[in-house]
Amino acid sequence: MAEENGKGVDLKAGFLQVYSRLKSELLEDPAFSSTDDSRQWIDRMLDYNVPGGKLNRGMSVVDSYKILTGGQLSSDEFFHACVLGWCVEWLQAYFLVLDDIMDGSHTRRGQLCWYKVPEVGLIAANDGILLRNHIPRILIRHFRDKTYYTQLLDLFNEVEFQTASGQMLDLITTHEGEKDLSKYKMPVYNRIVQYKTAYYSFYLPVACALLMAGENLENYFDVKNILVEMGTYFQVQDDFLDCFGDPEFIGKIGTDIEDFKCSWLVVQALEKATHGQLSILSESYGKSDPAHVMRVKTLYKDLNLQEVFLEYEKSSYEHLISSIEAQPSKKVQEVLKSFLHKIYKRQK
Repeated sequence: MAEENGKGVDLKAGFLQVYSRLKSELLEDPAFSSTDDSRQWIDRMLDYNVPGGKLNRGMSVVDSYKILTGGQLSSDEFFHACVLGWCVEWLQAYFLVLDDIMDGSHTRRGQLCWYKVPEVGLIAANDGILLRNHIPRILIRHFRDKTYYTQLLDLFNEVEFQTASGQMLDLITTHEGEKDLSKYKMPVYNRIVQYKTAYYSFYLPVACALLMAGENLENYFDVKNILVEMGTYFQVQDDFLDCFGDPEFIGKIGTDIEDFKCSWLVVQALEKATHGQLSILSESYGKSDPAHVMRVKTLYKDLNLQEVFLEYEKSSYEHLISSIEAQPSKKVQEVLKSFLHKIYKRQK
């Protein structure tokens, strides 16, 4: 491998090199005597689903570890941090493949959802299971001799359970056919977001870096809470941008209103609406007709939800900064601030 210790080497290029190596290892996994057909299937399935996103979650393992260790990474340290980053990306791919089937989605990351690819169909469900099973195989190959190996396994198992539980909450709350807005309350919203998104997107990458740096996660309960709060803030931004963001800029057309999503905006609207406005919401929310979507968006503007969001963003940021600055470790503060500054006032 090239010198991957951060001396001028592009992080993303080095990170992608590690993906290629991990994929090669899985294609030659001795636990399964692959045929040419099965090897080609896995090769294509991995390339289609694992490296296609922004890779922020995975690369933040490397960034966080670098901050915690306070210097340049050796080739070996860089490699191992990248491997853990890819395990986070594999976990995400597993969830997204199955999530798209459950939601009946059509596109993901600018291409057809994997199960929508003609020759794939519901084979995608088994591919999701394979993606999940690749994670322990990667971990045992590269981390079995590390003192923190069992903690890594526990961490991935715990976060997987939390995320799947969040997905269940989301599915039973937004149950198709029972469009019941009375369920959409802020404690319900916060719980869905915390479990479905915040643990794996924000806590997991930092927890991986802390374990690599020799830390005990039990000593970082406050850090976990801060990261979960940050993940909630991130999702509120996402919900806001889905409605008010520029599709040209954010790269997608939002469909939360049509999809009857338990969005932060609709929860706020339900709290603030008059009796007449509640009637508009119950008539129009969850309808794909553009006239109904526009009625909901107009209602959001009438309720001044753009200002409500800006106030929420400001108070969240201030609370997060004060919580971060209360942390005893300056390096941990730096990791948390680097996460926060990547997402604060983002436009996409």
